[in-house]
Amino acid sequence: MKAEDAIAVCGALASEPRLALYRLLVRRGPEGFTPGELARRLRVPAPTLSFHLKALMAAELVSSRRAGRHLYYSPNFTRMNTLIEFLTAKCCTLGVPAAHAPCGPACAPACAPAPVRR
Repeated sequence: MKAEDAIAVCGALASEPRLALYRLLVRRGPEGFTPGELARRLRVPAPTLSFHLKALMAAELVSSRRAGRHLYYSPNFTRMNTLIEFLTAKCCTLGVPAAHAPCGPACAPACAPAPVRR
C-alpha cells in the first residue's frame, strides 16, 4: 500500500457515521447487509447512507454484490488488513538491527496470529 492509499482509507473512516457503518459491516462479515437493513440498523435516511457507502467504496473498504434482486454491501477485509500491515510495517525497528527487533505479540494485530519466533 502506498501512503496516498493509506490516507484515502483513513480519510474514509474519519467520520463517525462512516466508522459506525464500517464497524457494523465488519460485525456481519462477508454475508453483508442490504441498504435497507443498513439504513434501519443505523437509523439514517437512504440518501445519507448512500453518501457514506459511496465514500467507503471509493476507498475500497466496502464492496457490493448482487444476489437476485438484492444488493449486499460487505467489508473488504483484504483492504483493511493491507492498511494494518502498512501501518505496522517495520514495527520496533528504528535504530535496531532487523535481526534484533524486539517485536512480539504486542505488535501483532489482534485478529492475526502471533508471529512464530525461531
